[in-house]
Amino acid sequence: MTSTPRRRDADATRRRLLEAARRRFAEDGYAATTVRDIAEDAGVNVALINRYFANKEGLFEACLRHAGEELRRSSGDVPLSEIPERIAAQLAGADDVPAQLQLLLRSSGDERADQIRRAVLRESAERVAERAGWTEGDDRLLLRSEIVLAATIGMAILRWTTKVEPLASADEAALVDPLKDLVAALLGDRSEVE
Repeated sequence: MTSTPRRRDADATRRRLLEAARRRFAEDGYAATTVRDIAEDAGVNVALINRYFANKEGLFEACLRHAGEELRRSSGDVPLSEIPERIAAQLAGADDVPAQLQLLLRSSGDERADQIRRAVLRESAERVAERAGWTEGDDRLLLRSEIVLAATIGMAILRWTTKVEPLASADEAALVDPLKDLVAALLGDRSEVE
């Protein structure tokens, strides 16, 4: 009697590893997270991390890239006039700090991983700046876009972790007008975001 070897689903295994790693890295940070913890959480052999991601840094990089892709998908290709509504929807749509935001904010202690994290954040700011007419080398507009990004991240932290009122309980409609003012003040005139 021969047994049929169990068939592996590489894509499903990679997804489980990424989900477990995102949770661990967001909660415990890069330095405190071990590949054994991640493999155990994902229910797979630790050797599969090396197979799919080369090492812990490769897995962290994949998590950061995934977080960047999620940010791109959630922000989409919207014009400047729709950015305040999109931010308000994201802020009002979650009850706690999303794992991808935690990943992007938490320093890893690993220089290469931190370079990737900074690149993902810069790319997010560049996408917003492009909506306002930014071109490479225009540091003034990029800085303004980074301030919009920083303000949004600050709002998320105040809303979800410190529960500052009235921000913590503000609904999407209440958030839109102040966000329009912010975007208009930094990236264009009010008529562009009306």
